[in-house]
Amino acid sequence: MQKAKILLVDDRPENLLALEAILSALDQTLVRASSGEEALKALLTDDFAVILLDVQMPGMDGFETAAHIKRRERTRDIPIIFLTAINHGPHHTFRGYAAGAVDYISKPFDPWVLRAKVSVFVELYMKNCQLREQASLLRLQLEGGKGGAVAGKEPAGLLAELSARLAAVEEQAEALSKQLDDESADAAAVATAAHLERKLTGLRRALDALEPGTGPGPVAPQS
Repeated sequence: MQKAKILLVDDRPENLLALEAILSALDQTLVRASSGEEALKALLTDDFAVILLDVQMPGMDGFETAAHIKRRERTRDIPIIFLTAINHGPHHTFRGYAAGAVDYISKPFDPWVLRAKVSVFVELYMKNCQLREQASLLRLQLEGGKGGAVAGKEPAGLLAELSARLAAVEEQAEALSKQLDDESADAAAVATAAHLERKLTGLRRALDALEPGTGPGPVAPQS
């Protein structure tokens, strides 16, 4: 599977270098942005698993950048982790969450903790990508039911392939949910994982409905 992209936004090159050093172990694609404007430009063309966003930046600060991200339909669901070198107290933290952040970390931060938090959102992103792929195959199967075959495969063969691929994603999603429970992860990550499981359940029901003799017709996947 293609690597996930992680957007690093900070106006100080040394901070970006430090983030790259911390996150390089995840073996994903790290994309730099030195300003809010540069970050928004990158988000126009690429999909990202998570955004690490510095709060204090000249010009467009982190809060304003996050507000633009959340207003765009394409980017509104991307998790944002705010990074700040200054602790202004609860009000400042609340402003970060109000702007749409899933987490708010003060510098200097524990490299292991930051890497662990980012890895959770990367895993969730990967599972969602796999889920979209399964949904695409399912749509092909539904359309192929009218013509008898899809892309050179008999419907039964494609159905078996889809079932096997979906089972693999279900197994990975279950393992991820157990990991989140064990580590007492952030509420946002747990909620995202639960949403993913609901989508998987909807796809499994739809797939079961396609099996011969299991029902009058397909059931639409949950949104």
